[in-house]
Amino acid sequence: MSNKLFVGNLSFDTTENDLQDAFAAHGTVVETNLMMDRTTGRPRGFGFITMNSPEEAQKAIAALNGSQLGGRALTVNIAKPREERPAGGGGGRREYGGSGGSGGGRNRY
Repeated sequence: MSNKLFVGNLSFDTTENDLQDAFAAHGTVVETNLMMDRTTGRPRGFGFITMNSPEEAQKAIAALNGSQLGGRALTVNIAKPREERPAGGGGGRREYGGSGGSGGGRNRY
């Protein structure tokens, strides 16, 4: 079992110190990481806490999952490894009339 926890449903007013204080009551906090939006610099509403041991992590989950912090019910569970995403851009809007979708069955090469 891992000792890294995902903490979700955070208020945008929650700070890393708030998280540190909440989790320190249930064991030794090794690292606190509040995820921030790159463009706005505002919190994204979730973060990660690394506890000293898996036992302390389990204790924190039992105590804090569903509890209130900043007026919101926290979601606390074991963090899952980040999934690999394909490299490159993506997303964005596709313009109409390009090479895609319907071509009436014709190949446009």
